Amino acid sequence: MDLSAFSLKGKTIIVTGANTGIGQGIALAIGRAGGNVIGVGRSSMDETATLFAQIAGSEQSFAESLLNLSDHKAAASMIDAVWDKHGPIAGVVNNAGIIRRNDALDFTEDDWDAVMDINLKTAFFISQAYARRVVALPEPKGKIVNIASMLSFQGGIRVASYTASKSGILGLTRLLACEWAQRGINVNAIAPGYIETNNTEALRNDPERNAAILGRIPAGRWGEPSDIGDAAVFLLARASDYMHGAVVPVDGGWLAR
Repeated sequence: MDLSAFSLKGKTIIVTGANTGIGQGIALAIGRAGGNVIGVGRSSMDETATLFAQIAGSEQSFAESLLNLSDHKAAASMIDAVWDKHGPIAGVVNNAGIIRRNDALDFTEDDWDAVMDINLKTAFFISQAYARRVVALPEPKGKIVNIASMLSFQGGIRVASYTASKSGILGLTRLLACEWAQRGINVNAIAPGYIETNNTEALRNDPERNAAILGRIPAGRWGEPSDIGDAAVFLLARASDYMHGAVVPVDGGWLAR
């Protein structure tokens, strides 16, 4: 096996929402693979930066770009600013996302727009801004990894805008792959299952819900952020160069049951 095919040495990757949870797991996995990370989001990423420094080599770096990702124009402009400051960006991981819960009969326009703006609209315009820089290179080459969801395939309940946004991410991944594969850009996605993060702490602390979820997962455990991170490294590395429009479930077998 050519292990260099899985290396990100010398490459710089943008990860949105890298302050905690899955985004942090992806950033640290990139660090273990030899890459540099630029974390993007509203919240401080000091914890991620500290953990990154503990595992990365002296030649690697973690930088942050603080902005409100609900502003898609600011998010798109960030691509140019980061590219101009740090040099060509090898890949982008559209991970940042939010969720709002309510019965569909009572769902508000504000909760619809807030989720769709960050989860889908900003993800598209970040991808567009990134692709414009990549295709202008003498030898275009770039990678985009979108974070989808089990709800890209299933309906769920009480999360209308989240389900719509993640179903949209699945379709968008395929569309961009069709348009950009011949332009040197790989666009793929990961669909995480139930992962141990702050967002799922309440579920894990509820004995009945925790048991029901684990009973559905063939692997018999919750996933860890590093499980998603390692899959992201694969989709960012040379090993996945012939993958376009793929959506990889990392779910412990949830969808197989």
